[in-house]
Amino acid sequence: MTVALADFTLPAALEAHDPPEARGLARDGVRLMVSRTSTGEVSHHRFRALPRLLLPGDLLVVNTTETLPAQVRVSAELTVHFSSPRPDGSWLVELRQLVGKVSKPNGRGTPGQSLVLPGGAVLTLAGKETARLWRARLSVAVVPYLLAHGVPIRYSYVPRDWPLTAYQTVFARSPGSAEMPSASRPFSLPVVAELVSRGVLIAPLTLHCGVSSLEGEEDPYPEPYDVPPATADLVNHVRARGGRVIAGGTTVVRALETAALRSGGADGQVTASAGWTSHVVTPETGVHAVDGLLTGLHEPRSSHLRMLAAFAGPELLGRCYQAAIDEGYLWHEFGDVHLLLP
Repeated sequence: MTVALADFTLPAALEAHDPPEARGLARDGVRLMVSRTSTGEVSHHRFRALPRLLLPGDLLVVNTTETLPAQVRVSAELTVHFSSPRPDGSWLVELRQLVGKVSKPNGRGTPGQSLVLPGGAVLTLAGKETARLWRARLSVAVVPYLLAHGVPIRYSYVPRDWPLTAYQTVFARSPGSAEMPSASRPFSLPVVAELVSRGVLIAPLTLHCGVSSLEGEEDPYPEPYDVPPATADLVNHVRARGGRVIAGGTTVVRALETAALRSGGADGQVTASAGWTSHVVTPETGVHAVDGLLTGLHEPRSSHLRMLAAFAGPELLGRCYQAAIDEGYLWHEFGDVHLLLP
């Protein structure tokens, strides 16, 4: 049997409710499913086996974004999720109704409405950007405000608050993401050291992730990214010599494919660039600068599944998701991960 990716149902028992450390596992002890497009093989490992699954000369590109405490609880009924900055200095925000300590979309708000937040800052709604997200301006600088008054965003499948450290990766350097780039969460310092000692190259870029609570089948909105010159040069060097570029998360794919588009190249050449990207990777757009992908397990009908299908094709990807369900893999930011290789 193969999962139909367009309409599969995620069993509630396969939602990761707590960090692996709270379940008696190390970060690098989560499960790792590996699929290979060339053979159709699907195999199962622990994440700490990653260095033995990559090849000397492979380039692993990682996202150095740092997760913000991007949720501000305004009252007993209302919380605000700060998602992403916009080029004009405004932010995209989502208003949500608090039910106990979890939240759900509240569908409220009016243009011009002002909300007084903890600490006296004022948030003014300008207009709707998507079905859930508002363009808004805060009366003070957003990032320092969040660091002083925010808590990490979490959804109903995580029943309790966890400290911000639970939502940071070992690569985090640049504050800016509403939610953690969760594909990198399982990395530990020993895994990174073993990757390097085995000849796997590692290069950084930054893409600040917005909220994941989009309506079904809604495309991601623009997010800020930065592919530095040294990383662009390494990508081009490795691919020119027949090596593989492995993206450490869907955010890395989005950034590198944007940088390839800006170089004008279907040949996969990457140019250093920074700004906002609206690029959505699908089987139709194809993948030009990246050969493999490390990612989490994604919900039905999410745009991420279209990106994964660009790497693996729908048949193999459907078999992977059926295997993940059959083998009891866990979904979401505290769950297991999937390595898609050529």
